[in-house]
Amino acid sequence: MQYRKLGNSPLQVPVVSLGTMSVAPGLMHSAIDESQSTATVHAALDCGINFFDTAPAYGESEVRLGRALAGRRRDSFLIATKAGGATLGAAEIAADCEASLARLNCEYIDLYQIHWHKHVVPLSESVLAMQKLVEQGKVRHIGICNTGPIDLAEAMKHVTIVSDQVVYNLISRAAEFSLLPMCRERNVGLLCYSPIAQGLLAGRYKTAADVPAERARSRHFNGKRPMSRHGEDGCETETFAAINKIAQIAADVNLSMSALSSAWLLHQPGVTTILAGASTPAQVQANAATADVKLSAETLKKLDEATTALKQKMGPNLDMWQGNNDSRVR
Repeated sequence: MQYRKLGNSPLQVPVVSLGTMSVAPGLMHSAIDESQSTATVHAALDCGINFFDTAPAYGESEVRLGRALAGRRRDSFLIATKAGGATLGAAEIAADCEASLARLNCEYIDLYQIHWHKHVVPLSESVLAMQKLVEQGKVRHIGICNTGPIDLAEAMKHVTIVSDQVVYNLISRAAEFSLLPMCRERNVGLLCYSPIAQGLLAGRYKTAADVPAERARSRHFNGKRPMSRHGEDGCETETFAAINKIAQIAADVNLSMSALSSAWLLHQPGVTTILAGASTPAQVQANAATADVKLSAETLKKLDEATTALKQKMGPNLDMWQGNNDSRVR
């Protein structure tokens, strides 16, 4: 496993990390036995993946992760979790942190992140409350999630922000318009979630009609889909045209679509790690193997060309689930 420095922090994180939403049941993940969750976490450690991203919103994820890591030396792994309450006010963030520490059964959180800022209270209040947790020794570093360049710049006026976590993959390239250049300039690590676009970049679906409602909520799909809330026309034709081209490129270089897509992310300057979900040891091992995949300049050029039209149509809106008029990411 390779490691990269996380922004302007001293933390070294693996280029492939474990996103733990799928170790517990949820909207898009069926129930799995906790013994399987534990085996998945242990497999990650065996592969050199020692950075785990979780959140209270992921159901039992924090509890299961804490139990799976019990007995391990605390300095042998890194935990990132999130504050995601209704207001993200100072008192609420303090209470959220205490609750996460209890569920994780640990004394401190390595990276504490704002999940989705609600803009109920000023962003300064939220990040200064997190800074107080740093001073108390309950948090080591502060990050943000689902945050664009405007709010990132605002947050950095008040505290040191070491990372921003956003959707970034071959068919969701909004980060490239302004956020990724800003992160590179200001030494903020980029954590990429949904690296295979909820299975779209794993070749699970041949057409837009094949995609179930819970996975067709993004702006790739028509806003009339049952669970959609973005109200836009979507980009279904362009999305599957791009996917088909990616599939052909993957076949040409003898890689799976998911391995190719993950490797592409790791070749993008400014990307620190991809948060790859897994619910079995085999999936963890497959994810970890992508860290060693090297893509030629020709392959990277083909992938860029295959997805540029979709990138331009999707535009710079970093919110994959709400439209330009009510985007939560700014």
